[in-house]
Amino acid sequence: MAAFALAVLLLAFIGSSSATWCVCKDGSDAILQKTLDYACGAGADCNPVHQNGPCFQPNTVRAHCNYAVNSYFQRKGQAQGSCDFAGTATVTASDPSTAGCSYPASASTAGTATTTGTVTPSTGTTSSPYSSTPGVLGGIGSGMGPSGVGTNTDDSHGGLRLVDTSLFSPFSISLFSGFVMMLWWG
Repeated sequence: MAAFALAVLLLAFIGSSSATWCVCKDGSDAILQKTLDYACGAGADCNPVHQNGPCFQPNTVRAHCNYAVNSYFQRKGQAQGSCDFAGTATVTASDPSTAGCSYPASASTAGTATTTGTVTPSTGTTSSPYSSTPGVLGGIGSGMGPSGVGTNTDDSHGGLRLVDTSLFSPFSISLFSGFVMMLWWG
């Protein structure tokens, strides 16, 4: 029976995939363009949506916005709040990849190149999204940061990340398994 309990725990630990992506919500091209500009200027890998890039087609603001916010979200380790963009984006469990364009599903597949600036779908040109005046929602430039108030570049996690405190972390599972075995054999 103990072997069965251990097998169930192991399968629960390794048997599921929890891939998530970040995509833009429906909205006007102007709002989605601001979101795209922010994501590309704040660390997303927007090279694939440049002209002749694998994700340039379809050449729409929404498609480019989807790729940019997902790249940003993955590069931030899918951190809570990193797929908000002042309410213009949302997390999904459905892979938004299209033929010839694979959306990253983790930080390790999110690319290493960075693009600073704006991707304009109609021309593929870049320009800086930053200005000295605060954006409509606060922050620098468009104000389309994950919380709408700019970017927090502090990656120290205060010594403890939320993912390390999860109920299903390897430490918690090991502790629980040990407790169950003690009760079973004890």
